[in-house]
Amino acid sequence: MLARAAKSALRQVIGPAIGACVVGYFVYYAVQGDRGLIALKNLRGEIATAERVLAEVRDERMVMEKRANLLRADNLDLDMLDERARAMLNLSHPNEVVVAHRPGPSGAAAPPPAGAAGATAR
Repeated sequence: MLARAAKSALRQVIGPAIGACVVGYFVYYAVQGDRGLIALKNLRGEIATAERVLAEVRDERMVMEKRANLLRADNLDLDMLDERARAMLNLSHPNEVVVAHRPGPSGAAAPPPAGAAGATAR
């Protein structure tokens, strides 16, 4: 009689235990899985980074388009044309003063040497 009671109790426990395991499995993969909540958080971070890069590239493109518009035949800016021609051909007028600079590590102009004209020491 005790064995029959144990079997009956075991049958009543096995169904809910299997159900709890199945629910636990789905909850775990809803949080940790490839398409779970953590993956969604990471994806939103990647989207935000990509949108920042997109905004930077759009700004850069707008600057380039403005410069290109200044060089078009219907809207020619002579100063822009002169600037680009001098840069491309490495030319200058005889009465102009050319100041040479060495680019620094980040591409910015490096400070002039200590003995250069116009440099002041403090």
